[in-house]
Amino acid sequence: MAVEGGVMEAGLQEVCLTRRVAASPDVVFRAWIERKHLAQWWGPKGFTNPVCEVDARIGGAMLIDMRSPEGVVHPMTGRFVTIDRPHRLVFVTAAIDGEGKPMFEVTNTVTFREVLGGTEISLIARMTKMKPGAPPKHLAGMSQGWCESIDRLVDLVVLF
Repeated sequence: MAVEGGVMEAGLQEVCLTRRVAASPDVVFRAWIERKHLAQWWGPKGFTNPVCEVDARIGGAMLIDMRSPEGVVHPMTGRFVTIDRPHRLVFVTAAIDGEGKPMFEVTNTVTFREVLGGTEISLIARMTKMKPGAPPKHLAGMSQGWCESIDRLVDLVVLF
């Protein structure tokens, strides 16, 4: 079954995006692993990140509280799996419910390829685990959320 910006197959949701940005792979890569930059672009349009902790090393953790424009906080955790600077980044993220438990887990693979005038960013975000009863709105919004996040990233890195 097709969904906007991704594919739904056998209970797995996958979002695939490719964008070009007028910044070097090293600059773009830094925006993904440095807290001060990640906090500025992570999340859909209008969201802020009052908590953004990043330990950018293999096995290192992420903790981000995304606050919606309405003030609702959406906590998430993560961990870094692969860091191949400035070419590839793999990390796992999990949305956290009100009891502090993961609702679902997503493996995110990002590649950074130097192209004429900048960098091509390719992202694959694949749902790998889902708790029964996970809110469908979170899953349905994954594609739009990533699109808007990457838009914010592109806007940020051209200012570096």
